Amino acid sequence: MTDSMPPRKPGSAALFALLALFAALAPTARSQAPEPEDPYRWLEEIDGERSLEWVREHNAKTAKRLEAHPGFPELYAQALAALDAESRIPEVEQRGDQLYNLWRDATHPRGVYRRTTLEELRKADPSWQTVLDLDALSAGGEAWVFKGMSCLPKAYRHCLALLSPGGGDAVVVREFDMETLDFVAGGFELPVAKSQVSWVDRDTLFVGTDFGPGSMTESGYPRTVRLWKRGTPVDRAPVLYEASVESVSTAGIRLRTEGRDIDLVRDGLSFWTSHWHHLLDGELVRLELPESVVLEDGYRGRLVLSLKEDWTRDGATMARGSVVLARPEALHAGAEGEARRLEVLFEPSSDTVVEEVNAAGDGILITVLENVRGRLYRYREEGPRWLRETIPFPDNGAVHVATTDDGTGAFFARYESFVTPPTLYHAAPPEWTPRPVKSQAPAFDGSRFEVEQSFATSADGTRVPYFVVRPKGIELDGGHPTHIFSYGGFRNSLTPSYSGSYEALQGAYGRLWLERGGVFVLANIRGGGEFGPDWHTAALLENRHKAFEDFEAVAGDLIARRITSPEHLGIEGRSNGGLLVAATTLRRPDLYGAVICGVPLTDMRRYHRLLAGASWMAEFGDPDDPGMWKYIETYSPYHNVVEGRDYPPIFFFTSTRDDRVHPGHARKMAARMEELGYEVWYYENIEGGHGGSSTNDQLAYRLALAYSHLWEHLGVPLPPEGGRGNG
Repeated sequence: MTDSMPPRKPGSAALFALLALFAALAPTARSQAPEPEDPYRWLEEIDGERSLEWVREHNAKTAKRLEAHPGFPELYAQALAALDAESRIPEVEQRGDQLYNLWRDATHPRGVYRRTTLEELRKADPSWQTVLDLDALSAGGEAWVFKGMSCLPKAYRHCLALLSPGGGDAVVVREFDMETLDFVAGGFELPVAKSQVSWVDRDTLFVGTDFGPGSMTESGYPRTVRLWKRGTPVDRAPVLYEASVESVSTAGIRLRTEGRDIDLVRDGLSFWTSHWHHLLDGELVRLELPESVVLEDGYRGRLVLSLKEDWTRDGATMARGSVVLARPEALHAGAEGEARRLEVLFEPSSDTVVEEVNAAGDGILITVLENVRGRLYRYREEGPRWLRETIPFPDNGAVHVATTDDGTGAFFARYESFVTPPTLYHAAPPEWTPRPVKSQAPAFDGSRFEVEQSFATSADGTRVPYFVVRPKGIELDGGHPTHIFSYGGFRNSLTPSYSGSYEALQGAYGRLWLERGGVFVLANIRGGGEFGPDWHTAALLENRHKAFEDFEAVAGDLIARRITSPEHLGIEGRSNGGLLVAATTLRRPDLYGAVICGVPLTDMRRYHRLLAGASWMAEFGDPDDPGMWKYIETYSPYHNVVEGRDYPPIFFFTSTRDDRVHPGHARKMAARMEELGYEVWYYENIEGGHGGSSTNDQLAYRLALAYSHLWEHLGVPLPPEGGRGNG
């Protein structure tokens, strides 16, 4: 359900916690309680001619209105310049002594997958070798979008290229040779599907894919894990494990650790719960683990586990939020004595929670959030003890470990803040001091702005943090155009970012918003992971309204502090955040002057029947349950929009090729609001998947539309760049 969040270490089992984000399914035959009458059900026909004609008409109408906006051409040009900037930091992935990166620019709008060395990367103008040119590959007619390259350690020659037609989550899998830089004739290959594949050895894969009726779960994931040998038909690969159709997903992985590899199979019972099995000597052994545990990585023959609930074992309780190490045999039924021993590596505090865990060489890197500010620690094993050292980075920003060297433990990490451009650092033994390798040139003048963290009080008394980025020395007169971005779900943390949101926008918001006099706000509401498992579970299921109340509290606090006022306050959310802003718009239309609602959920009666929606019932609940629907119905946007309210103008955007959150959600909500006479602007990109765009040009167009919408409706004429506007 999450949008583009920072990637984990390649090959880490933590990726399994994210696999539920990348699947889709057709409407299923689940039994259901009677549904409310829906005159716009036909808009769920993604490629139906009537539906697409509706989309074309609305795209044209929005383009005419927004492109006629006096500032649109400049906003678009500035957004594209930021997204295509040559100085932006490459997102690197290390394999051996090579660093790989996907790069998009005006010459390569779909991207070129390329590689270089650390020595080259340090140069002002590094030399890159092209591995795969996506634009050349797409010249044959199919609009390919790169979704990753999975390579077999430690030679990293044998790889699996994941390519999406149009940007959706379903991918083609094709074997790729990193020496010849070409696809392998007769190699491993799978047609378009929500496949789950990983390397066992050069001639063997763990694989799950769509084998036809009965082979997928109700959530649209493969039900089986098979062991696929090179040169044999995939449908004849022996089945290692078969999950229930009611599970979300299942997959196999080989964890490669010093001295020992560990083969595992995960049965994802729900979005948040799993059963883990140890594949040992050809047999699967169920591990005795809490269902909510997250497997982060492997280290020297041990599993690195993150606890999401308290775990009592042998009379001792390990607190939720802790990081624990265990040999898989210690988790077998019947293990006794010393063989059952676990190690607690990290324990959380009230304001410090784990954000990322990466095993790296002879240590373990743990990125934490301390009051939503990033810190990085390296843990080193010395005899029976673990020693912790702080890896120093600037304060008041976000730190993300981008990639690690499996041999030496050296790593790259990225630091950024709301007003500081991203810098890529490299840290290596023996001193482990991070040294800058590349820094993005500023997209805007960050010295003109100040950042503060404040707290609002929610309806139940909870203190909710939020960041404010504003011009220095502004008068608190209630007249400043203000843009709130939030998410509030799926345990995702929003941290200080040069992009403002979790998308890689390269500082575009500084040019399009801040430098024109706008104020930006990032709200860390419940449902996210900013303060650990409890912060997430506080807004689950029948407590979803607490995320809405937190958001409304932040808006109210900004108004009370006279930073802004309702007519100058715009709000934005995407995906689950789209549900957030749609719901709060209907609950409290008096608080807002404009709304941006991207790739949203709106029909919460049918969300579990549309594409990947069934996998999110652990987050939202099952609307087929009469008791649960009675609660969900109170906030489902599609069922709560009514006549005669003063709703602010709303801009919906989505993608026809979004095979995660069905575009019917945005289509139907827009149609219903238009029917009732409300001002709606709608844009649907024909490709782009859940991110809504496949190229920088498409993303720049959407950003220009969104900011034109805000400037148009917040009662402040669009000022020139560097201007302040009214108030």
